Amino acid sequence: MNPVVAVIAPGMMGAAVGKRLVDHGLKVLTSLKGRSAETSARAKTAGMVSASDEEIAATDFILSILPPGDAVALAQRFSPALTASNSKPVFVDCNAVSPPTVERIAAAIAPTGSPFVDAGIIGAPPKPGDAGPRFYASGPDAPRFAKLKDFGLDIRVLGGPMSAASAMKMSYAGITKGTQALGAAMLLAATRGGTADALFAELQGSQPQMLAWLKRNLALMPPKAYRWVAEMHEIADFVGEDPAAHELYLGAAHFYEQIAQDFDGEKRQVSALEAFMSKGASS
Repeated sequence: MNPVVAVIAPGMMGAAVGKRLVDHGLKVLTSLKGRSAETSARAKTAGMVSASDEEIAATDFILSILPPGDAVALAQRFSPALTASNSKPVFVDCNAVSPPTVERIAAAIAPTGSPFVDAGIIGAPPKPGDAGPRFYASGPDAPRFAKLKDFGLDIRVLGGPMSAASAMKMSYAGITKGTQALGAAMLLAATRGGTADALFAELQGSQPQMLAWLKRNLALMPPKAYRWVAEMHEIADFVGEDPAAHELYLGAAHFYEQIAQDFDGEKRQVSALEAFMSKGASS
């Protein structure tokens, strides 16, 4: 029999992952408790079925795909239902959290008797015709999660400690999203300093690949910045043994918080970034 999977929550990534599993013949449940009409519509479009916590606790796999600041609370919320369930689904935490946070999530699941898998998602939400993002997975029960490779997920099992997948995610996101923060901060500084045109020309001449990467990624960054604040705090915890690196990612968290507030408000910084990136189209 095919496994039954729960994906929580049906955000942009969660709904796309749910749809990928549905398209490969699986029944996918989700929780719509307290969620918006937009989220409910997204889940329906993906073919996901609304279910109670008790029904979700009777599945074969629970994939937690949430903003990182909500990951611990979700595990704690499902602890009673998992404890009462005879099914003991594999609980897979797929969130952008640091290894210490993974330990807290695993500690919330351990008394329930459900197996726990640490996972980190790298890549964009799956779309028709592509391979989808990579799910790096670790922990003794990671091979059980890897069975979902048969249903459209690209799952790669890592050796090492239980939290190796989150260490991988933190390292990768620290480079990609950290670089975006640095790049955006300098583009805004150049704009304030009156040197945006000169900087654009120099990047175009000496760093064309970097400029193309910044234009591609920063065009998509502002509406996602609010989600990256907690992620930068998690990365700061990940590099916590290095005080300078810790401060660097706390600064990135503050920067993304600033961008998120601007995106929801006057959009002065967002507009300045858009103006800088549009220079190539007019040149």
